Amino acid sequence: MAVFHKDVLKLDAEETCATLADVIQKQVTRRMMRKGAVVGVSGGIDSTVVAALCCRALGPEKVFGVAMPEHDSNPESYDLARELSGQFGFELIKENMTPSLEGFNCYERRDEAVKRLFPDYVPGCKFSIVLPANILEQDRLNIFRINMEYPDGTKTSKRIPVKEYLQIVAASNMKQRSRMLMLYYHAEKLNYIVAGTGNRNEHDLGFFVKWGDGGADIKPIAHLYKTQVFQLAAHLGVPESIQGRTPTTDTYPAEQDQEQFFYSLPFDIMDMLHYAWLNKVDREQAAEVMELTPEQVDRVWRDFERKISTTEYLRLMPLHWDE
Repeated sequence: MAVFHKDVLKLDAEETCATLADVIQKQVTRRMMRKGAVVGVSGGIDSTVVAALCCRALGPEKVFGVAMPEHDSNPESYDLARELSGQFGFELIKENMTPSLEGFNCYERRDEAVKRLFPDYVPGCKFSIVLPANILEQDRLNIFRINMEYPDGTKTSKRIPVKEYLQIVAASNMKQRSRMLMLYYHAEKLNYIVAGTGNRNEHDLGFFVKWGDGGADIKPIAHLYKTQVFQLAAHLGVPESIQGRTPTTDTYPAEQDQEQFFYSLPFDIMDMLHYAWLNKVDREQAAEVMELTPEQVDRVWRDFERKISTTEYLRLMPLHWDE
């Protein structure tokens, strides 16, 4: 049985950064024989740490940052990306993704499904998609709801039927896939690789878009939990404005954090329980360390199992005829 205690996810940040920088340098220059790395910089903690690690590994002159805002993006994201590039010294450009998404009818296809639920939906309405409350409080299925806010401040919420949910997600996923297309344009133009910015939470539990933000040449932090990414950010000297920012999806018109949209748990609790589950820690021990009940631990672990099972196809490579 694995040892489990409050500091089990604590890293030697300098050793971890040095190791990752060495790995990135070897993967980019030797394995892939490319000159540098392109990073999609969103102003979030994950892309920030990946950009900083690439600068350490390759030198800031070999790192090319691309900010890719679109119609629903928070303007703060680009401001934070600029602050980051200024501090670490890599080049940053801004690519407005709204015209390409309009060309794909991304917003129109998404809003078509929203209007079937809210016929009075008009431009200026803000909505977000959320899961039920914190899973520590009650067991539940992962059934999404849509929270709507009208221009006059009126708020309402509805459960999303499967048909509408699938259409909204399919249209919204165009955002991540269009961004990856843009990153590969710049990478191929420069003879660089694309550095992925997904962490372990996203990879293992399926919180990414296949061939969108899940597509990349290297994935430097895919083995690190979100709380560990924050540890590296602090060590690397990432701006406090980014370290203190609540992780968001930055996908829908209304602001929402990742806990509301998908995880249903704070990262400090989720990461510890995920580690305990993967390492087959006894549930009573996990409950004692985390100051939870065994029943709460069981609920979280069942939720992990459901998420991993239903998103397994995202982690599969294309199947060949004999598979």
